[in-house]
Amino acid sequence: MKLRYQSYAKAWTEALPIGNGRLGAMVFGEPEVEHLQLNEDTLWSGRGPVDGNNPNAKHVLAEVRELLAEGRYEEADKKSKGMMGPYNQSYMPLGDLYLKFLHGGVVRAYERNLDLTNAITQVEYRIGDIVYKREMFASFPDGVIVIRLEASAPGALNFTARLDSPHPYRTIQTAEHLFLQGICPEHVDPNYYNRDEPVLYGDPETTEAMRFEGRLGVRLEDGAATLDHDGLHIRKATAVTLIFSAETSFQGFDKPPAREIGDLSSTNEERLEQALSKSYEQLRQAHIQDYTALFHRVELNLGASEASEGMPTDRRIKQYGAKDAGLVELLFQYGRYLLIASSRAGSQPANLQGIWNKELRPPWSSNLTLNINAEMNYWLAETCHLSECHEPLLGYIQNLSTNGRKTAETNYGCRGWVAHHNGDIWCQSAPVGDYGQGDPVWALWPMSGAWLSQHLWEHYAFTKNETYLREHAYPIMREAALFCLDWLHTDENGHLITSPSTSPEHKFVTADRQKAGVSQATTMDMSLIWDLFTNSIEAVDVLKRAEDASLRDEMAAALEKLKPMQIGKHGQLQEWSVDWEDEDVHHRHVSHLFGIYPGRQLTEQGTPELYQAARNSLERRGDGGTGWSLAWKICLWARFQDGNRTLQLISNLLQLVEEDATNYHRGGVYANLFDAHPPFQIDGNFGFTAGVAEMLVQSHAGEIALLPALPDAWPNGYVKGLRARGAIGVSLSWESGALKEAEVEAQVGGSCRIRTKEILLTVESDGEPVPFERVTEGVIRFDTEAGRTYKLRSV
Repeated sequence: MKLRYQSYAKAWTEALPIGNGRLGAMVFGEPEVEHLQLNEDTLWSGRGPVDGNNPNAKHVLAEVRELLAEGRYEEADKKSKGMMGPYNQSYMPLGDLYLKFLHGGVVRAYERNLDLTNAITQVEYRIGDIVYKREMFASFPDGVIVIRLEASAPGALNFTARLDSPHPYRTIQTAEHLFLQGICPEHVDPNYYNRDEPVLYGDPETTEAMRFEGRLGVRLEDGAATLDHDGLHIRKATAVTLIFSAETSFQGFDKPPAREIGDLSSTNEERLEQALSKSYEQLRQAHIQDYTALFHRVELNLGASEASEGMPTDRRIKQYGAKDAGLVELLFQYGRYLLIASSRAGSQPANLQGIWNKELRPPWSSNLTLNINAEMNYWLAETCHLSECHEPLLGYIQNLSTNGRKTAETNYGCRGWVAHHNGDIWCQSAPVGDYGQGDPVWALWPMSGAWLSQHLWEHYAFTKNETYLREHAYPIMREAALFCLDWLHTDENGHLITSPSTSPEHKFVTADRQKAGVSQATTMDMSLIWDLFTNSIEAVDVLKRAEDASLRDEMAAALEKLKPMQIGKHGQLQEWSVDWEDEDVHHRHVSHLFGIYPGRQLTEQGTPELYQAARNSLERRGDGGTGWSLAWKICLWARFQDGNRTLQLISNLLQLVEEDATNYHRGGVYANLFDAHPPFQIDGNFGFTAGVAEMLVQSHAGEIALLPALPDAWPNGYVKGLRARGAIGVSLSWESGALKEAEVEAQVGGSCRIRTKEILLTVESDGEPVPFERVTEGVIRFDTEAGRTYKLRSV
């Protein structure tokens, strides 16, 4: 469970990430000049909330619908540009911490690593006979980044620490702290949108943009420390603890950033002083205790590792890839590590790069991309026993819905709430595109409310927390459903359809060679609305909401009238309501397969023909793709219960991508195991981990399937601590490709259905047999009691 390297990081995608949900750092590990690139999760461009709603969209909507009804798709594409709003803002880097050492000399026995079992990154090397060690971690309990420096010889540590930032800033030194204070841009254009002044700063004294402070303190055990305008100087020390804390003027998604720096500076100083009052061992133990309580919930063993002990991770990727079961385990747990590091209680949700970004104009603004990527970030949260890490996204959805109510009314004249393709820290809910500069194939997509609502329901499905469902999830789901009921309208055949409608980022080609993105009733739209209505109806039933009986009936009636899915001329599940040709048959998005994963509409038992058509669609897409696209395909092939094909996709993902790679259509991983779109996006890491869990346990179809997609290459192994819907913990072991034993831990109790390929012979709890019934071939059912664990054994 270590990422290991025998040289320091020469590129950002070789550096190692640490994080506590709010603060993040990329650690490079150079002996002579250590570099930590720093982030804080509320540091965004912009001057606060912006009303990006477009009152003209209502009028354009009627014209676009008329054009689409007449089959004039290219014209509808152009006309729909009039429905867009402004681009949203970008996630910003905070700055850099540099430690320049004065030891010089020839470096020997160098190693750096990131230990996933304790979330500590280490650097160790020798110069002459002196061994130098560094330990670095981001502490959630203390809210700071901790850097421990040690030398094996007394007084051998001599270095200077310096803070820097890409933003306008000033550095200040007091008798105890080194710190910088800076400002963010008032506006940053997306990296794909080119204007003469894409980054705009205000006056440092009067700007309305975000302000920030980074503060460094030192705890000496011997030696001396001095501070001046050049930095923090440490001389003749043997062991030193540096602590970094940061704060921004963010006051909430619905408020502009604070104009004064005094409050944030005092908060930052207090946090730093509290951390400095503790010994390094106290800070370290608090960090480990907090982190391991989450990380150690899940264990995975896929069999013997191909690589030798201590083999550098970059060489391991290049030499073995997915043939090394131990490397697959490492990448699986790395996804869990990254979610813990980038999404904790009180933090912002993990964005397109988690919390790690060095660019003023990061790829795709490093925002929350809501047509797949933000959702993929959290697919692993419930199945991989990190439900608490889901909470930042769930809170964000609530904030987004607040803004989305105004967008629904202003842009479309609809009830409820709506949001589109992109979100930022200010929870912009209007479609982006700079009022017509964007492409409707991605900008004009009012379905993120429906997709995000699935996360609200899934959190309930995995926890069975009715208070949460009643007070938080259902009210937001209800309003998302109200929007969809108003957005739907009846076509000439009596079906309910959406119009305009897109299949995100993928265009179609009509029989008369029109190429466009906007049409009617895409399969993804219909699947998302089916999912939202189905979940909302179940929520009404669970909560026994008599006051919503009529709404329940309305949703149930709408479900019956939704335009049905269709099978096209290639035997594929159609992506659009007409059997058009794909602009790109190998397109990275597989939006029309939402009903397979992460949805539950299409199953082998319930909808066999559409299930097979969906599989045919995935075959046609091929096994290539960007990093996150490969991760989605891993999840899909797991749902199709094809373990060997799933492993092939894992093999495609575990390809080493060089830093300067320019192929945007072939994903993989960088040397530090970050997902390569390329460039870096974290969603592929999270999607991969979710996919591996899905290979071992599935629970979307009203039963818990054990080892549904186990590949031949993993004949022996075990997993402990996965979660299933129904508030159930699942652990299991297998030998020679067959289930050996499983444990089911019932958190709330109730009926439990288990599907296996083997015949289950015994179910017992506390050593006593438990009666069960065989429902169908391969499926048994038994009753559980809250707090009890049940052991299942096969032949």
